[in-house]
Amino acid sequence: MANNGTAAQSSLALEGELYRIGEVSRMTGVKAFVLRYWETEFPMLEPTKRSNGRFYSEEDVELIRKIKRLLYDEGYTIAGARRHLREGGAAGAEPENGAKMPPGYGKAQLLNRKMLLDMRDSLRAFLTLLERR
Repeated sequence: MANNGTAAQSSLALEGELYRIGEVSRMTGVKAFVLRYWETEFPMLEPTKRSNGRFYSEEDVELIRKIKRLLYDEGYTIAGARRHLREGGAAGAEPENGAKMPPGYGKAQLLNRKMLLDMRDSLRAFLTLLERR
């Protein structure tokens, strides 16, 4: 029986680096049920499905990390993140006139967005307190 596990591992190694959904969940910090949901929302996320489970490639894992960053860190909606990925992530990356952005411009925009999201959450909390009175 121990030989059976070794054979499965060696067959995975021959096909390149593939990860089970539990491994990907631990690697990315995203729950397995969320990964399965993202598969339905992001058509570009296509793990290999076999009778013995889902297997994610390195490219799939990188895509999951991008999706997580877009949704959790940058505040995109699922539709917005899907559009951003479909358009190659270039939407809004450079001004329309083709001028170069100053160094640090993207980081400043990200910090401003996070600050606004935090402010929105605080205002919602205050509104909830006021509505209770």
